[in-house]
Amino acid sequence: MADSVSLWSRCIRPAWRSRAVLFVRLSVGLIFSTQGLLKFTDPNMGVIRFTRIGFPHPAFTAHFAGVFEMACGILILLGFLTRLAAIPLFIVICTAIATTKIPELLRPTQGFWFMVSDARADFAMLTSLLFLFVAGGGGWSVDDRLSKEEAQPPSNHPI
Repeated sequence: MADSVSLWSRCIRPAWRSRAVLFVRLSVGLIFSTQGLLKFTDPNMGVIRFTRIGFPHPAFTAHFAGVFEMACGILILLGFLTRLAAIPLFIVICTAIATTKIPELLRPTQGFWFMVSDARADFAMLTSLLFLFVAGGGGWSVDDRLSKEEAQPPSNHPI
């Protein structure tokens, strides 16, 4: 049992308790949660886009990705299970880069510099997710509050 508690502590305890981490969480959380919502509300950002990219079962795939983007984006906004929420979003952004940005390298009208310019937001999200995975939720997060509560020794006061 002690091992699971220490594993839980390592998952939620921010490595860096700076309140400035909030700004990274805000950008990552808002971008992913809104992009996830758009996969449901705007067919051009969801099913049509996933069809054009060539995903099998584009309706299912777009909505599946949208659910993860919304749920994990909200968790990151709250700073709750920040490190764990960053993992599926990292997979999502790597998939987005592989399926939409890397092919631009092979198109004669686009190429390297076009791809670099087009991928700047994806790269920012990728590095921000890596940062959150390493740093955790920061000082103003549910993770920080939970790790502080866990560190409190139990009181020996009778009820």
